[in-house]
Amino acid sequence: MLGYAVTGRIRTSEPPMKGSCYYDRMDWWSYLASLPEPRVMVIEDVDDPPGVGAFVGEIHAAIGKALNCVGCVTNGAVRDLVSVKALGFSLFAGSVAVSHSYAHIIDFGGPVEVGGLIVRPGELIHGDRNGVHVIPLEVAEDVPGVARRIQDEERELMGFCRSRDFSLQALSLRMQSISKDGQPSPSLIAVPTPTK
Repeated sequence: MLGYAVTGRIRTSEPPMKGSCYYDRMDWWSYLASLPEPRVMVIEDVDDPPGVGAFVGEIHAAIGKALNCVGCVTNGAVRDLVSVKALGFSLFAGSVAVSHSYAHIIDFGGPVEVGGLIVRPGELIHGDRNGVHVIPLEVAEDVPGVARRIQDEERELMGFCRSRDFSLQALSLRMQSISKDGQPSPSLIAVPTPTK
């Protein structure tokens, strides 16, 4: 999933729900449609704990999809997983809930915090099975080339690890030779093992 953040904050544990239902907020949908495409809903559930009810389910996903929104990221809950998946709409959530409960938007268009990640409107959001992160716009064009280089390096290293040529000495030499401008490749930076 890759798109521009459309941010909002919700509450699900207590009223009020404005309007006749929890998805009839035309001001929210108009705001969503005003940001660049493709879009990703990034929704902070401010309840403690978050996820009492699910703001995004089949209806929100269908409306979002019609407005060129590719997914939703929330620390709260989502629902209708099978039907949302069938729509081709990505969900990244803190939990799953059986109901929307009292889901309602309390505000939108400002920074939100989801799972420790601060997201501002219009920021580029990438998500896959490993999680979600913000890609700074100033480096976004460079990401595909760097990602290909990292994949190539990792593929080569994995092949070496499965080969008969593998040894710790050969691994050490390989690690020393894989560098650019004296800095290790991002994919091969060692994380120190904590000592007891």
